[in-house]
Amino acid sequence: MQNILTIFQVIISIGLIITILLQQRGAGGSGIFGAGGGGSYYTKRGFEKILFITSIVLASLFVITAFFNLLI
Repeated sequence: MQNILTIFQVIISIGLIITILLQQRGAGGSGIFGAGGGGSYYTKRGFEKILFITSIVLASLFVITAFFNLLI
């Protein structure tokens, strides 16, 4: 059972790495200094939103499998 959890954890971690690397780079840099006159609001749409939600789900699954792997 522990081997199955370990393999599942490796697959989840590879997917998590891929989704994080596919997300847009440098998006937060201009937002720090308030580029543009007023406070601009940015929403994620389309593929960017799918990647964001997928990375959250994969990170949660990784933590859950790590916890179960610890218990076994």
